[in-house]
Amino acid sequence: MKVPPRTRRALTRVTRDTSFLALGIPFHLLMGFLLFVAAGLVWEIVNGGDAEAPLILGAVVVLAVLAVPALTVAQIWRFRRLLGIDIPRPGWRRPLRQTGYHCFTGLLLGALEVLVLGLLVAGVAAATVYVWIWAVPWEWRIEHRGYSTQALYVTLAGLGALAPVPALSSALVRMETHLGPRLLGPDTSEDLARRVADLTESRAGAVDAADAERRRIERDLHDGAQQRLVSLALNLGIAKATLKDLPPEARAVIEAAHQEAKDAIEELNDLVRGLHPAVLDERGLDAALSGLAARAPLPVRLRVELPPHEPSAASAVEAVAYFVVSEALTNCAKHAREATRAEVTVTRLGGILRVVIADDGVGGADPSRGSGLRGLAQRVRSVDGTFRMSSPVGGPTQMSVELPCPT
Repeated sequence: MKVPPRTRRALTRVTRDTSFLALGIPFHLLMGFLLFVAAGLVWEIVNGGDAEAPLILGAVVVLAVLAVPALTVAQIWRFRRLLGIDIPRPGWRRPLRQTGYHCFTGLLLGALEVLVLGLLVAGVAAATVYVWIWAVPWEWRIEHRGYSTQALYVTLAGLGALAPVPALSSALVRMETHLGPRLLGPDTSEDLARRVADLTESRAGAVDAADAERRRIERDLHDGAQQRLVSLALNLGIAKATLKDLPPEARAVIEAAHQEAKDAIEELNDLVRGLHPAVLDERGLDAALSGLAARAPLPVRLRVELPPHEPSAASAVEAVAYFVVSEALTNCAKHAREATRAEVTVTRLGGILRVVIADDGVGGADPSRGSGLRGLAQRVRSVDGTFRMSSPVGGPTQMSVELPCPT
């Protein structure tokens, strides 16, 4: 029996969320166990108990201190492996926030994880009571002839307990994705330093990539496409000048073809000079994106909200937005499994041009494994923009780009 794609994606999300919560229980409650042992040892010392309690307490404290960075690395791996969220490793920096997360926030999250998974286990056990009740001796079933009705009630209670588990697990995962990166990642100054370094590297890479691309296009045009177009334009021009006895309709076709050839040469020259689509200069970003959406191999819903009273964004910013949408739609058509539609939203809020591309595929895209996504991120950073991508297993995939547009 074939499972519908929507049901399969829902099951994949539930499996991902429950796996994430189950793996978080030992990571979150380990520090709680150490604190509980330390509190017990302190109680023994205060009450004059075991003489070795101070030595054991010191060992427990050292173990707790060493556990903080280890648990941080484990949590970062957990977020990246199961949710695709990459949190930069802070190392031994921000020790107070890391300690607070593992000693207080982690204990609360661990308790909630135990409750959600406990509800899941209890619900599964109760809902399958008719399966495992046959493991009890047959004498018991004979003595308790009303067990079938009681088992029905237990099954209904189990199904009722299972009903809120997907929503609860999803809400708890969202809470953890909100708290984890804030408390375990680097602070603002480190983010700024890393951002400056990334921008310096990405801009240098963008300049090199643009120069290499320009030279490749110039070589290809000179050796092939440009010569063919020039030859075609010359032949059409000769035909237009020499064939005087043709019907007006035929001459109109030749003249139109000649003009098209010259326009194609001019457009290619524009691309060589600036790698900038001519349609952006002629009709603007909205029209350029409409053309992309119309040519896409899958249905695309396009929404462009650009305030008419504000000046247009810089040409470099519009070019980046255009190429991001073009590459994203191409990747969606080639690599987004089971995707049936895409949505592109372009809005401008003050000095920010925000571009969001989403599809309803099964997700699983990883920017670290594909040169195309890395190239997009590099192009966005070349104009001091930000690139974010969310593609958890089960979908959906969403690419969000914010480009600065100084007014």
